[in-house]
Amino acid sequence: MNELTAAAKKAVGSKAVLRALKAGEAVRVYIASDTDMFLYQKMVRAVEEAGLRPVKVPTGKELGKACGLEIGCAAAALLK
Repeated sequence: MNELTAAAKKAVGSKAVLRALKAGEAVRVYIASDTDMFLYQKMVRAVEEAGLRPVKVPTGKELGKACGLEIGCAAAALLK
């Protein structure tokens, strides 16, 4: 997850990640395991349909912190 912290181009939040996946811009996607089950499954499906494997992170708080946020987030992606 250190690469996410250092990345210049990233998408943060489920909506931004879904847009990046649809545009073919995402190269790696992180999903918080404590995300609402419906959203979690939706994100995993979208990542797999894009031909990627999701990287599971224990909590949204950890994922948000890795992205430089003071709040948690459900998903984040490294972009091309």
